Amino acid sequence: MSEGRGLGPADPFADLIEPFSLRGVDLGLERLRAALAELGHPERRFAAVQVAGTNGKGSICTLVHQALLAAGIRAGLYTSPHLVSWTERIRLGRDPIAAAELRRHLHAAGPAARRHRLTPFELVTAAAFLAFADSGQELVVLEVGLGGRLDATSCHAGREVVGFGAIDLDHAEVLGPDVAAIATEKAGILQPGAVAISAAQRPQAEAVLRARAAAVGAELRWQPPLDRRRWPMGLRGAVQAQNGAVALGMLRALAERGWPISDAAIARGFAAARWPGRLEQRRWRGIPLLLDGAHNPASARALRSELDADPVRHGLPPGPRRWVLGMLASKEGPQILEALLAPGDRTWIVPVAGHASWTLPQLKEALAGGSAAALAEQLQAAPDAASAIGAAAGDGPITGLVDGPVIVAGSLYLIGQLLAAADPGGSE
Repeated sequence: MSEGRGLGPADPFADLIEPFSLRGVDLGLERLRAALAELGHPERRFAAVQVAGTNGKGSICTLVHQALLAAGIRAGLYTSPHLVSWTERIRLGRDPIAAAELRRHLHAAGPAARRHRLTPFELVTAAAFLAFADSGQELVVLEVGLGGRLDATSCHAGREVVGFGAIDLDHAEVLGPDVAAIATEKAGILQPGAVAISAAQRPQAEAVLRARAAAVGAELRWQPPLDRRRWPMGLRGAVQAQNGAVALGMLRALAERGWPISDAAIARGFAAARWPGRLEQRRWRGIPLLLDGAHNPASARALRSELDADPVRHGLPPGPRRWVLGMLASKEGPQILEALLAPGDRTWIVPVAGHASWTLPQLKEALAGGSAAALAEQLQAAPDAASAIGAAAGDGPITGLVDGPVIVAGSLYLIGQLLAAADPGGSE
C-alpha cells in the first residue's frame, strides 16, 4: 500500500509482489493451475468452500470461518483486499499468517509464478494454498477476488458448498455492463453436485443463478433473512441478516456432508465474528471517525440506509452529515455520491494514495445537467485524507470539533490507510 502524508505504512512485501504488478488484472485459470501443479498441488490437501458476489462476501466468509473454528475444525480463511497488510488475507486458524511465514511461501511460489507469468493476486493465492496445506488446515473458506468463473480461487476443484453475496454493479469494465452479465461471471463457480446458498437477489441475478445451477446440476437453496434476535452477530448493520443467512445455509450444508458443525457452534461463531472497516468507529488524532468501505452504488445505498435507520447506534447526531470520500477512478463515482449524500451534507473529495481516483472537477462535470446536479454544490476538494478530516471536523485546523463522527467511505484502500494511522485502542 502506498504511503500518503502520514497515512499507511510502506509495503514490506513489495519486493516479492510488485515485480508481478505489470500483469495487472488478467482473469484466467490456466496459469495458476500450471503453477500449482509445479508446486505439488497444495490445493488438493485441504477441503474448501467458496463465496462469490458483489457485496457481503467478506462478512459471509468471516461468519463461516468463525463458526468452523467454534466447531473445533482446523479452518483457514482467504479474503481480499487487505486493509493494512497482506497478512490479513490469509488466516491460519484464528490468526493472520505471520509475516515471515508469508514471505517464505511467496519465495517458494516465486519461481513457478515467474515461469507462468502470474498476476499478483495469483501469486498470493498460490502462497495462500501453500500455507493452508503446510499448516494442516482441514477446511478453508475462499473469498472470490473478482468475478468467479475465472478467479484464481476457483483453481481449488473441490468446492462442494458455495455461497453468493448480493450481486450488483461493480467492476463493469471487467465483468460486463449489467447485472446479468456480472451474475454470469459469478455463477461460474457452480459445479456439478455442488450446493449453492443465496439470499434474495435482484431479478436479473436470480434468473442467471437459477439457469446456471440447472445447467450444471448444482442445487440452489434460497435463504430468508436471519432473525438477529435468534442469531446475534458481532457484525454491524441490517444487511448482515442477509449475509448471515447465506453463512448459516453454507454451514448446514457442510453439516449434511459430515462436518461436525452444531447450531450451538454456529451461534458462538456468529457472535465472535468481526470484520474491520465496515461501520467501524475509530479515532484519528482524537477525531471520531465512522469508517465503511462502501465502494460501489449498492454498498453506498446500504450504508446510507443503515445510517438513516439507526443513527444513534453509529454515534450520529441529527442534521447534515460530514463525509470524506475517496473513490477509485474505475468506480461509479457519481452514482456513489447520489446514494450517499442528502441535502445539506458536506463532502470532501480526496485522492486515494497510490491509485487513480475521481477528482472534484471530474465529479462536477459528470453531475452537471443531470438529476443530481445539485450535489456538486455540496462537494469540495482536499489534497489528502488528513486535510479533509481536519476540515470536516472543524472547518479548518483541528479545533472547534463538532459532535459526531466524520464518515469516511468510497474505497477500502482509503479505509486501510486510515486504520493503519488510527489512534491506538481499536474500535469503539
